[in-house]
Amino acid sequence: MNDRCPWCGDDPLYVAYHDSEWGVPCHDERTLFEFLILEGAQAGLSWITILRKRENYRHAFDGFDSNKIARYGEQNVTRLLGDAGIVRNRLKIAAAIDNAKAMLALHESGGTLDALFWQFVDGRPVINHWQSMAEVPAFTPAAIALSKELKQRGFRFVGPTIIYSLMQAIGMVNDHLVTCPRHAALISPGNPR
Repeated sequence: MNDRCPWCGDDPLYVAYHDSEWGVPCHDERTLFEFLILEGAQAGLSWITILRKRENYRHAFDGFDSNKIARYGEQNVTRLLGDAGIVRNRLKIAAAIDNAKAMLALHESGGTLDALFWQFVDGRPVINHWQSMAEVPAFTPAAIALSKELKQRGFRFVGPTIIYSLMQAIGMVNDHLVTCPRHAALISPGNPR
C-alpha cells in the first residue's frame, strides 16, 4: 500500500496494525477495554513498544477480562511488576486494575464502554481530512470531554492525549491522511462528516 500514513514506517507489525486495525470502528467491549489499558500503558512510550508487548499483555492480564482484573490484589501486582513482557510500571498496573473496577461499576449501572465512548462522536466516526501529520491534533474538545467523564467515573491514565489516541485506534475518528488508501476505505456511505 503506497502512501500509507508515515507514522507506521516499514515495521511489519506496525504496518499490519495500520492496514487492518487502526481507525476501524470498534464496538466490542473487551477490545475497547484492551485499548483503554494499552493506551494508558503507552504514556511516555512509543506505540510500537506496546504493540510488540500486546500478546504478553493479553496473557498477563487474563485476556483483558475486567472481572478478573478488578479482583487483582498485591500478589498479582507483584507478578506483573516481575513480568518483562509488559511495561513494569506500578502506577500503570494499578491504573489497569482501577480501570477494571471502574468498568465493572459502569456495567453495574447499566452502561457500557461502547455507549460511553461513542456518545462523544454522536455514535459515528468523525472523518477528518488531514493532508499531513503536522495537521493531526494531539487531542480535541471531544477527547477532553471524554477524558473528564472517564476521570469522574474513576478511570485513570485517561488524559486527553491518551484518550485521543484511543479514539483514533478504535475508529471514533478517521485520522488516516487523505493520501492514505485506508482513509477512503474506512468511510462508509452513511458516515461522511
